[in-house]
Amino acid sequence: MKITKYIIPVAGMGTRFLPATKAIPKEMLPVVDKPLIQYVVDEAAAAGAEEIILVTHPDKHPLKAHFSKNEKLEEALEKSGKDALLQKVYSILPAGVTVTTVEQMEPLGLGHAVLCAREIVGDEPFGVILPDVLIYDDKQGCMEQMVQEFEQQGESIIGVEEVPLEDVDKYGIVSLANSENVGSKNRKQRMSGVVEKPAPESAPSRLSVVGRYILTPRVMEILENTKIGAGGEIQLTDAIATLIGEEPVFAYTFKGESYDCGCKYGYLRANIEYGLRDLEVSEQLQRLINLHAN
Repeated sequence: MKITKYIIPVAGMGTRFLPATKAIPKEMLPVVDKPLIQYVVDEAAAAGAEEIILVTHPDKHPLKAHFSKNEKLEEALEKSGKDALLQKVYSILPAGVTVTTVEQMEPLGLGHAVLCAREIVGDEPFGVILPDVLIYDDKQGCMEQMVQEFEQQGESIIGVEEVPLEDVDKYGIVSLANSENVGSKNRKQRMSGVVEKPAPESAPSRLSVVGRYILTPRVMEILENTKIGAGGEIQLTDAIATLIGEEPVFAYTFKGESYDCGCKYGYLRANIEYGLRDLEVSEQLQRLINLHAN
């Protein structure tokens, strides 16, 4: 079964980037010349998305404006002959993709944000992408990799990567049904559980959830009855832990490099490395890096 609907939660306040995010949504912060939200929408489109569901807040007008048509801007670019820029504007919303918004009025967590989109998703499997995390692969995006795996069996898949032991308390950490498979070259392995931000001494593994999910519709029913968990929020990881007891859920170690743009270091690293891949600025940026390295 195809995955055509993708939920992107964007209702957060972005407090770690204040004062920059006081008036500008964190998801609109640029990496080189595109906002974070644009990268993940493009990733979803490459994986076959037909509808993007932004779970947002009423104050986040720039997100909706970014994907709306701006006739004055387009006319100005066309008249001035700036065709390359005009094409960039046209490509903001990929062909065949619509953007729908649904509001999350209270900051009740990722699980609640996903649940807010239940009526739009309906009774079909769906994807979830967190815009805090960019994943780069020069051949195939993370969600496209996961969709291919999903299409083989139709079972939930969670994108994961290995993190240092001292960092496990920052993430959702998965356990595998066969603990001997930790570190295996097999990228897709059945999960036995997932726990939100465990202490290093009690972490079941070092496999961290990275903000890429393909979930069966059963998880929406579970979320309806999921109680408030870690951080005083309704955690998606708690619902997935329940789902694991009812049907197979798999961890998938994706191909690619991840950038945690929810923190300053990850965001700055993304700008540098994406900049080095950008033909327009890569040479100048490399010279600057070399200058400071000496």
